[in-house]
Amino acid sequence: MIPVRDSSIDETAARLRAAMVDELRASDNGIATEAVAASVATVPRHLFAPGESLEAAYAANKALVIKRDQNGRAISSLSATHIQAVMLEQAEIEPGMRILEVGSGGYNAALIQELVGDRGSVTSVDIDQEIVVRARACLDKAGYGHVEVVVADAEAGVAERSPYDRIIVTAGAYDLPPAWLDQLSDRGRIVVPLRIRGLTRSIAFDRISTDGKASLISRGYRLCGFVPMQGVGSRREQVVPLTDDAALRVDDGLWDYDVEALRQALDSPRLERWSGAPFDLPDELELFLVTNVSQAAMLHVDEKLVKSGQFAPSTARGVPTLIDNGSFAYRTKRANEKTGGFESGVFAHGPDAEGVAEQYIELLRRWARDHRRRSAARIQYFPKESDMPAQFVGLIPKRHGAVEVTWP
Repeated sequence: MIPVRDSSIDETAARLRAAMVDELRASDNGIATEAVAASVATVPRHLFAPGESLEAAYAANKALVIKRDQNGRAISSLSATHIQAVMLEQAEIEPGMRILEVGSGGYNAALIQELVGDRGSVTSVDIDQEIVVRARACLDKAGYGHVEVVVADAEAGVAERSPYDRIIVTAGAYDLPPAWLDQLSDRGRIVVPLRIRGLTRSIAFDRISTDGKASLISRGYRLCGFVPMQGVGSRREQVVPLTDDAALRVDDGLWDYDVEALRQALDSPRLERWSGAPFDLPDELELFLVTNVSQAAMLHVDEKLVKSGQFAPSTARGVPTLIDNGSFAYRTKRANEKTGGFESGVFAHGPDAEGVAEQYIELLRRWARDHRRRSAARIQYFPKESDMPAQFVGLIPKRHGAVEVTWP
């Protein structure tokens, strides 16, 4: 497909687009195939980012906010090209496929249309009428008029154009609604930024059938971040305030913490313990931690507490935290050439700081010994009507089913 050309900016846009493709090709986790490279090289991203500079439109790792709510929070964005390329590589789209995109911005749908070609079809659905109108206008201007853009709550999918060979979700999802699995072809794949105990990973799920019952099995996952899903499928994390400057964020089910005891623990002396294990691949380590700790919570503290030295830098971004009654422990790191650059460790507070620190240290050592590599986890999704595995710490109940995370 040949996008509409604007002679006043075409040469600069083409140069920046080519440079972006080169950058994404050189990335360890970026463009890997000729098909995705060609689609990114073809689609004029700046036509989907009106009002932005060409430099911003073609910055490989820059997300552009499309719309904010009344509180200033982003509720729709044009994702960074880097993560869009990663998800398209995960999807392994082939010419002639039927694709459903959940969350419309226009640009990603155009990339997908390039991949499926004239024999394929792309349907993009969004709950926001304003976003759909905007996406339609951008697609038309760029020359992708036959991409279908639909206003609907994506919880129900778009049944009239199913079945889909791929469903690509471009909003942060807490769960997978039954309609997505129902509208997926027998050999279909869902690529979805799924929230797992406070962490989001873009997971490529293939549909499988066991004894006539469908489930989904992961073929890989990547670190990502997206604005959360709106509509029926939305679900916010629960915030458990400890002080004005510190809080726990809890993603699943009910919490039953002794908040007063934890507040006292925050003011208690800090215990440090070091594992002797290397610290790297923090995104893989954190997924291991949250799926191996009962009632996992993420501890978030204000930056000023980090700058004062009271808490490790990891807490400013949110860190998996082990809580046992009125004591808690979380991971940190320090420079150590003997462990390859950095060593993982634990800061603990509370009356049983020794006990929770030891539990956490054992997890850090186990991960480094047995699972220190990319995509070490096996993630399976079981709809409610399927045979659920026995309850264990890595089984995460959801609204429509459960996520099982194991570490073979």
